[in-house]
Amino acid sequence: MIDYHVPLQNRIARRTLQPVLRSIFRLISRIKVEGLENIPQDPYIVVFNHVSLYEAPMILAHWPSCPEILGASDVWKKPGQNILAWLYGGIPIHRGVIDRTALHAAVAAVRSGRSLILSPEGTRSHQPGMQMAKSGLTYIFDKTGAWILPVGIVGSTPDFLSNALKGRKPEASVIIGKPFKIPALDESGKANAVIRQQKVDYVMKQIADLLPEEYRGYYA
Repeated sequence: MIDYHVPLQNRIARRTLQPVLRSIFRLISRIKVEGLENIPQDPYIVVFNHVSLYEAPMILAHWPSCPEILGASDVWKKPGQNILAWLYGGIPIHRGVIDRTALHAAVAAVRSGRSLILSPEGTRSHQPGMQMAKSGLTYIFDKTGAWILPVGIVGSTPDFLSNALKGRKPEASVIIGKPFKIPALDESGKANAVIRQQKVDYVMKQIADLLPEEYRGYYA
């Protein structure tokens, strides 16, 4: 297992970025955050529904700490998006393959005492409605045994920024549920892939419970 550390420049940038992002969101939108009291003291893994580019910045802007992010490696390469990614830092993961380097880094981050943010869906849905989650992320849950903290986000649709720039002050909600751990499941006679999918589906259902019906999609 690899060691995990956050470069000094990223640690400094994070402390600056958080209040800046929070101020920007307050200026252009109306965001309601519920359930901050549910955040545990021990290292935890934040899981959220992924509609657009805006969920992770919304969470980071209003979070009381600076957790690690497991995000698509594409973000580090796209003009505009890559600025925030390089400043804040995080763990890039390649989509469509089993990225063992990223998974090992995520486990190392949690084991080192840091909390982690990730989207089990692995990609944006571009509209309200959760997609079937990627089962490989159960590796992180199994290897760390950390608390899982579900976060449901409403209002982060792709037109969020365009509405904000038009002065419409879009509304959004960040709803933090109660931490949980995946219970023991009946694994008798089941293939490993099936067991992994059952575990990640259980995680996704905890997010779905925080969302209105139209946002639940596959997990309605």
